Amino acid sequence: MSTRLDHNPQEIAALVHDYDRVALVFQGGGALGAYQAGVYEALSATGAEPNWISGVSIGAINSAIIAGNTPENRVPRLREFWETVSGRKFFPFTPEGDIYRAMRNQMSALATIGLGQPGFFRPRWPNPWLLPTGAEGATSLYDTSPLRETLLRLVDFDLINNGQKRFSVGASNVRTGNFIYFDNTTHRIGPEHVMASGALPPAFPAIRIDGEYYWDGGVVSNTPLQWLLDQPDHPSTLVFQVDLFSARGELPRDMFDVIERQKDIGYSSRTRYTTDLFRRVQEMRTKHAETVLRIPEQLRTDEDRAVLEDYAASGPVNICHLIYQEKTYERDFKDYEFSGTSMRDHWQAGIEDTMRTLRHREWLRRPPKEASVVVHDVHRIDD
Repeated sequence: MSTRLDHNPQEIAALVHDYDRVALVFQGGGALGAYQAGVYEALSATGAEPNWISGVSIGAINSAIIAGNTPENRVPRLREFWETVSGRKFFPFTPEGDIYRAMRNQMSALATIGLGQPGFFRPRWPNPWLLPTGAEGATSLYDTSPLRETLLRLVDFDLINNGQKRFSVGASNVRTGNFIYFDNTTHRIGPEHVMASGALPPAFPAIRIDGEYYWDGGVVSNTPLQWLLDQPDHPSTLVFQVDLFSARGELPRDMFDVIERQKDIGYSSRTRYTTDLFRRVQEMRTKHAETVLRIPEQLRTDEDRAVLEDYAASGPVNICHLIYQEKTYERDFKDYEFSGTSMRDHWQAGIEDTMRTLRHREWLRRPPKEASVVVHDVHRIDD
């Protein structure tokens, strides 16, 4: 994995720090999450350090490792996690050619199904289908206690809770179906909050927190972007949104393509819908403020003044959208194919896509206030 830089870190840091909030938003996507680690390595190397990290599922794990370590340890701890969970080796070499790589990846995915992944999860025995209703282990195929041990080894939760970086992870309440964010401004974060965000059923068990049980946030929404935009404050914000599934794709040509396309659409982030909704809300806030300004100052209420103060403190939102572009041989099992070769490919792709994005200096510049929200995507530009 290479992080050769052709950027001026001081210049990028100056552009990034012109914003009040710099957010790194990680989507869920299992084994594809190594792409996010590559994105973070490139951002940190170029001075684009976020002050808010938010994730769902594997994005929550990556977020916890970043927020729960000092700057010099973040990338090494990310690498340790990914080398741990991708450490099983079956093949002495990687064959050339897409058809052979697809066969190799499929065998690796089958090994994940049968054996789990070191430091992450292991199969339950006996199988939950053989257990009576209500028995311990009857509601999940795998035991995720190895992940708890890994998190405790790699993450300093006291560091997360001291508030140096804002941290939030999304989960779904099993009983109510409601979406919730565990945020270090409102919760004391522990390994159970991160595990809850990644407890994808029926593979993984629900995680109990304060008497309630939670599943993977991706059951309801696979990206934290809407949570970030729904905050009551609206400072100028630069968002690096890192997605692992693309809403755009080719028309399926066989059943494998159908399964993969369905998964991509189901787990993609709906960025366009979310940003369009936010833009409409911001336009309404602008019109509200303009209406209040027509009221003579001596007739304005405290509520009117609060509207104007809130509007004056608000700023534009600039989203740099990075989306992993899968290879033709990865197919529908790409999110549970944890081989070391694929992990390194994903990580390097994250570095390269981030470097390509940062070459567009104009994308990092703070937009005018009236812009409300803008979105940049290097893949769409290239297309």
